[in-house]
Amino acid sequence: MFEYSLDESKEQHHILNEIEKDYSPRALIGIRPCDAASFRLVKRNFDTPEYKDPYWLTAYEATIFIGLACSDPHSTCFCTSAGCGPFHEEGLDLLLVDEGENFIAKILTSKGENFIKSAGWKIKTDSTAAEKIIKGMKIKAEEKIASFVSTDQLKNKSTGKLYDAPFWDDIAFACINCGTCTYICPTCWCFDIQDEVSKNSGIRMRNWDSCMFPLFTLHGTGYNPRNSKMQRVRQRFMHKLKYYVDKYDAGIQCVGCGRCIRLCPANIDIRNVCNMMNNYRDC
Repeated sequence: MFEYSLDESKEQHHILNEIEKDYSPRALIGIRPCDAASFRLVKRNFDTPEYKDPYWLTAYEATIFIGLACSDPHSTCFCTSAGCGPFHEEGLDLLLVDEGENFIAKILTSKGENFIKSAGWKIKTDSTAAEKIIKGMKIKAEEKIASFVSTDQLKNKSTGKLYDAPFWDDIAFACINCGTCTYICPTCWCFDIQDEVSKNSGIRMRNWDSCMFPLFTLHGTGYNPRNSKMQRVRQRFMHKLKYYVDKYDAGIQCVGCGRCIRLCPANIDIRNVCNMMNNYRDC
């Protein structure tokens, strides 16, 4: 983010100077529809009426999102009940559909159209026939999704009562605080800001962090409001499935990619947690 010098012989010592960055146009090619949707979800945090994060937003605006439709979802995918889907178009500039020998490219925005021209893709197909093929493949892909979550009651639940629900100790029991769930989640946005100093020069940088780590909420005084594993596990799920729902009223902070389910070494399943919270009776 910034660089600085502690050498008092230099004119701008002890002054933070922004580091010049390359924001030239770039393309993310082959991104899954759920990941593209996650950018829109995360954008609500970095682009608010009060605060706008220049680093995140400038990089986002410089990026073209070329999606690859998901014809064969995993057994852990539950995107259709999380406001997304294997052929979801929100957040994409261009959608690629694998037809076997060829790809159908569906232009969704002006960015996508410009990308097509820059890439030199000139072979056109009948749009009506292409839409029919895409629609048929979309239906087949959605039929393969066997996992679903219930979210219809989360908005109405009492935050305090969910916070004090008796099931959090059971959910957190197996957790080993590895942080895998947060680092592979496309909708986790927590970060830390640190200074790195070498002799008389230094940089201030921002790096991804995880709410599952004990140091994440450790205060300078030594006090930690989430010093237990259960409190950190509860924070992760409450943030995604309750706090976000209440703050933005735009669904859950999850696109149903299922990565945290597949990769959790302790087999903690966000689908089960979501359903427990949604169906909790003491709210």
